Amino acid sequence: MSNVRIELNRHTGQSLIEQIRLGIGAAIRDGQLYAGARMPSWRDLAAQLGVARGTVRAAYERLIDEQLLVARGAAGTYVCEHPPVNKTTSEPAGLRGPLPAFFVQPFGNPPLPFQIGVPAQDAFPHTLWRRTSISAARQAAHSPANYPDPRGAQSRRTEIAAYLAVARGVVCSPEQILVTSGYTGALGLALHALPLRNREAWFEEPGFPLARIALTKAGFRVMPIEVDEQGLKVDQGLSQVPQAALAVVTAGQQAPLGMPLSLARRHALLKWAACSDSWIIEDDYLSELQLAGKAAPALASLDNEGRVIHIGTFSKTISPALRLGFMVVPPALVNQFVDTAAVLAPAPAMATQMAVTAFMKGGHYLRHLRRMKRLYAARLELLRKALGQQHAQDAMAGLALLLPLDNGQDDQHIAQQALALGLAPAPLSVWYAEAEHARPGLLLGIPNILEPDVEQACQQLLQLIDNAKR
Repeated sequence: MSNVRIELNRHTGQSLIEQIRLGIGAAIRDGQLYAGARMPSWRDLAAQLGVARGTVRAAYERLIDEQLLVARGAAGTYVCEHPPVNKTTSEPAGLRGPLPAFFVQPFGNPPLPFQIGVPAQDAFPHTLWRRTSISAARQAAHSPANYPDPRGAQSRRTEIAAYLAVARGVVCSPEQILVTSGYTGALGLALHALPLRNREAWFEEPGFPLARIALTKAGFRVMPIEVDEQGLKVDQGLSQVPQAALAVVTAGQQAPLGMPLSLARRHALLKWAACSDSWIIEDDYLSELQLAGKAAPALASLDNEGRVIHIGTFSKTISPALRLGFMVVPPALVNQFVDTAAVLAPAPAMATQMAVTAFMKGGHYLRHLRRMKRLYAARLELLRKALGQQHAQDAMAGLALLLPLDNGQDDQHIAQQALALGLAPAPLSVWYAEAEHARPGLLLGIPNILEPDVEQACQQLLQLIDNAKR
């Protein structure tokens, strides 16, 4: 009922009962009150509207007679499951358009084979996580009824600082850490806190499409800088856009192609930022989840001038449903970032923070990562064998395979056809900002590839690719 307004006028000839009946009835018919929604009690709605309980009760009874509401005794009163709908009511334009091309699979559905960016669903320690979450929810319920620290809980930030020092070589204090709503929450916070609107930003070509869109919406002029086997071509950025105010990089494992930024280019990038008074946002989207060898160190671990804003997330290692990430801010920026977080992007729910803190503090997080590395390495080999002679390339630090397509093949169309078969490969071309640079290909995520399904899934996908050549 929070989005439904019932305006009562005591100076009209129409009774209050009738006004309430008409207001609720119109909201149901127009879809503002959805089928199965629980209505407020007589007492609660009467208190909201400033009328007697009997008035609300009489209005409800009339709506029940009209088969718009149904009474379920002590359980309450609900909107009918199939209420009559006003046929002339149309949905506001733009609310139901197609998703951006990057999103092959609709939001909220269980992960499909080949889907990138999500961890294995069948290997997560659900029982342990459920116990941890229940305990955290109880603890959060007893927290003071006051506004929490917008940076996130002190215990959460302390645990992240300890983890970063061990796993990523980033030495920082808990005061430099802000807990965020995933990577996108951290990126949005950074783009608001940095006073750089209408300036240029280096961005990897190819690079994460949503980050590119975010930069554009925040008022930056995005400058695509190519990548090669050593990562971002810093020399190209220096020659084409030396005055850029920002660079966004995936230094550990380039997204989507997977190569780490070489040491020489890391030093060149840091030198450019220090000399030009520019900033670097490091998207450490996979953290240390690297299947082959030791993960490349974080770029922030080499930053002696305080130019790198390091962003991490638990989406790829625990679950994207958590919407939990973090950022490490250089000391000189801490105050302005905290101020921005307090008014625009405070830390997520305390129960979620407490659950992940306990999960890490008990050593479960690092053990989970070790198990995931072994599992993903096995599934990567399984997928390679099932693809046979196809020239697939490692991508995203081994968490995906890139299946190149012939020039002229429409990878977005093939991905849509695959979705109809219950498969979710990601088209490579949408990761490019400039069409002339775009390479067609399919990114095949390996976490949710199961042995009984992999042969059939690969055969179906290869058949779609073969059909597209004809």
